[in-house]
Amino acid sequence: MVLSSANKPRMFQLLFSDPTRTFYSSGDKLSGWVELEAGSPCRLTGLRVTAAGCARVESRSRRQEVEYLKYEEEVRLEEVLSTGPDGCFLLPAGKSFSFQFGFELPPSGRLVSSFKGKFGSVRYYVRAELQRPYQHALQCEREFEVEEPLDVNQPDLLAPAAASKQKKVTCMFIPDGQVSITAQIDRKGFCEGEDININAKFENTCSRIVVPKAAIIAKHSYIINSHTKVLCQKLTAVRGNPIISGMCDMWQGRTIRVPKLRPTLLGCDIIKVDYTLMIYLHIPGSEKLILELPLVIGTTQFSGVGSRTSSMSSQASSSWASIPSPPASYSNIHRDLRVNGPCTPLLHDYDGAEDDVDDGGLFMRVPEGCYPPPPAYSEVRQPNQPYSLVHSVRW
Repeated sequence: MVLSSANKPRMFQLLFSDPTRTFYSSGDKLSGWVELEAGSPCRLTGLRVTAAGCARVESRSRRQEVEYLKYEEEVRLEEVLSTGPDGCFLLPAGKSFSFQFGFELPPSGRLVSSFKGKFGSVRYYVRAELQRPYQHALQCEREFEVEEPLDVNQPDLLAPAAASKQKKVTCMFIPDGQVSITAQIDRKGFCEGEDININAKFENTCSRIVVPKAAIIAKHSYIINSHTKVLCQKLTAVRGNPIISGMCDMWQGRTIRVPKLRPTLLGCDIIKVDYTLMIYLHIPGSEKLILELPLVIGTTQFSGVGSRTSSMSSQASSSWASIPSPPASYSNIHRDLRVNGPCTPLLHDYDGAEDDVDDGGLFMRVPEGCYPPPPAYSEVRQPNQPYSLVHSVRW
């Protein structure tokens, strides 16, 4: 920050000791210095360094805050600067001065990770305040990020999550069968870049073609005076093959990758950041059948060390593998039998604005002479035997 006015330093800035550090955690020490340089002699009365951190939620007419960090230090200018007859400190021109500061962040359990959302934030900063006689104080500040460690190797996060749900479908108030989902994941805790293995079974006994999908959903909750505002966002998604009436489909180890995102926000009373794995069926002309499994996004990667929980999880996964595969769906016809055929719209797969941009509808292609010819038959007579048919295949 460069200033040029009466009784103002030419340079007044705040710097951290390690500018390359991206975040701090509870118990870490944060240090730095305040640099001052005057173009002409300046008179000062004091220099104060403060650090603060708080969660804040704002609406049009209301605001709520929770404080997590409060630090204040009076820098001793008399050790470096001389004083004048009026007791003010004299900052000479043309010389740079540095004043160090440092403090330790609160212990674990008393801090909340930094966050910035649409209606609220968790923000941490260090501020330097330069006091002058008979004038307003000058301020400069610098923000820093806090990221509290969250280990996904905790026993409750290594336990599998499973659920099932079904829905009756109607057409003009007339029963039209039902659809169902049964799904399981081997654990709840994941980190950025890891794959979530989904085991699921989808059944369709209604007359419509349904499409199974899965997505990672972020849910931000903002609380002001017992009023809650919730925002949901789809982060990444996968889809399966369409399921026609009377058929079912199985996902055995279908994966969806955790994208780059902030860890689950824990310990804050007015802002909550949660994640879920949403597995659902798109049903034309009806509301989706949605099943949600909880996710916790952490900072410490999964160690992969075997445990009783993971053993139980693998046994549960093997039980999915033992279920016989469902009958083949028409959508599974080999692609060679559908190339270059005319496209006939089957149904429009509309899932709302938040769905995949490539969901432009489902199409059924009519094959044009791509099927192999039937096998040829010829009559061959063996000695001392009656005539018989011999199957001679020419592909």
